Amino acid sequence: MMHPHLHSALAQRRAIKIISGLNNFDTEHVTAVVKAAEQGGATFVDIAADPDLIQTVRQLIRLPICVSAVEPKKFVEAVAAGADLIEIGNFDSFYAQGRQFGAGEVLALTRQTRTLLPTIPLSVTVPHILELDQQVQLATELVNAGANLIQTEGGTSSDPDHAGTLGLMEKAAPTLAAAYEISRSVDIPVLCASGLSNVTAPLAIAAGASGVGVGSAVNRLNDPLAMVAAVRSLVESLPQSVNQSAVG
Repeated sequence: MMHPHLHSALAQRRAIKIISGLNNFDTEHVTAVVKAAEQGGATFVDIAADPDLIQTVRQLIRLPICVSAVEPKKFVEAVAAGADLIEIGNFDSFYAQGRQFGAGEVLALTRQTRTLLPTIPLSVTVPHILELDQQVQLATELVNAGANLIQTEGGTSSDPDHAGTLGLMEKAAPTLAAAYEISRSVDIPVLCASGLSNVTAPLAIAAGASGVGVGSAVNRLNDPLAMVAAVRSLVESLPQSVNQSAVG
C-alpha cells in the first residue's frame, strides 16, 4: 500500500522526489540531502538500497523513503530496513560507464522484483535510450507487470546549446516529451525526472506528470541552506491547483 502522504501528493499532481543517488553511499551527504528535502517541503526521497543507510535516514526524517537499485534481491533487505517503496531506475550513473538498459531487461527486472515483493509499491524508470513509441510500449507492459509508478528520464542525453533559461528547457526536453507521451497511455501516475529544475518542473506537470524527481539540482550543492532553498524553489514552482490523476 502506498504511503498516504505520497498517494495524496500524486493525486494532486504535486509530488516532489529528491534523489541523493543510486550509488551515493556517503552517509553525511545523503543525510544532508534528505534533511533538506524534508525542510524544503518535498514529498519523498530516493536513496541507495543500502540497509544501513535506510535505517539512518529513517531515524532522521518522516518522509516516505524510496530506494533505487537494478538488482531485485537488494530490495528485499531494503524493505526490511524500512523503505516505503522501491524503484528500478536511476540509470544515469550507469550510462557514464557505458551500461545501458533495454526494454526486455527492464521488464524482466520488474517481473523478478514483483515475484520477490508482490505488494510493495514499485516505481520503474523507462530508459530514455528507447524511441518514444518504444518507451510508451514498455510503460504499458510495465503496468501489466505490476508497476505502480512510471518514471521518465533523459537529462543525460540532452546537450543544451544555450545557457540560462533556454538551456534549462533544452536539457529537460527529452524527459518532458516522454512524460507527455507516457502519461496519455497509462492509467498510473508518471513521475518526470532527470534534467529538471524549478524552471521546468511546472512544465512536467503541464505535460501530464503527477510529480517530478530532482537530483543534481539539489544534491550537487554543498551548503545545506542552499539545498533547502533549492527544494523550496521547486515546491513553489508547481501549480497550486491541478486536476486529479489516477493513483494506483
